[in-house]
Amino acid sequence: MSETKIALVTGANKGIGYEIATGLGARGYRVGVGARDDARRETAVEKLRAAGVDAFGVPLDVTGARSVTDAAGLIERQAGRLDVLVNNAGISGEMGPGWVQDPTTLDLDLVRTVVETNVIGVIRVTNAMLPLLRRGVSPRIVNVSSSVASLTRQADPNIEIGPVMAAYAPSKSFLNAVTVQYARQFADTNILINAACPGLVATDFTGFQGPRTPEQGAATVIRLATLPDGGPTGSFFEDDGVVPW
Repeated sequence: MSETKIALVTGANKGIGYEIATGLGARGYRVGVGARDDARRETAVEKLRAAGVDAFGVPLDVTGARSVTDAAGLIERQAGRLDVLVNNAGISGEMGPGWVQDPTTLDLDLVRTVVETNVIGVIRVTNAMLPLLRRGVSPRIVNVSSSVASLTRQADPNIEIGPVMAAYAPSKSFLNAVTVQYARQFADTNILINAACPGLVATDFTGFQGPRTPEQGAATVIRLATLPDGGPTGSFFEDDGVVPW
């Protein structure tokens, strides 16, 4: 089996996910570009290869059980194992004026849709990839979260945390809670799992509003994906350190 480390990044065809793939590729990883859109995925793979990254496409819709199973089978055939899983794919859900999701008028189907991608999709992908990760020498899982997931910050009136987002923000809090449960389950293994906040990044996800570039947003994720043995697990990080729960 090749000594080259293998990574899978979901939602890697653009934005932060693409820059995560770029950064891992620059560090010598062979990178699976997970994305549901065939054309965008293959375009991203071509760009990464042109930049010197050993990349391959992974058709992947995190909301589809068959799609996720097929993706795990493809990685099995391509590489035989997985060393890094970055669960980056996520959605905000429909926003109202001012980028607000008002809890008093919230469409419950919207909540289900957001949770299906941001939480259940992460669980689905992680569990499908676990047999491959267990074959890795130093497996790492990074769940891309957000500072709006911090209940401490959300509840402090003296902290500017942005508009009310009653579907998206709780979905990321839920994701953080799930991350901790995985860390507890992995306590006696060599698998490290953490959540990462990329900050407010100018991508199409944010309507290209934000002071940070996708490359800057990818930095903490890449650091956690390449942690040495004995590194932290079950924690929530941003550039400046640990984010309070």
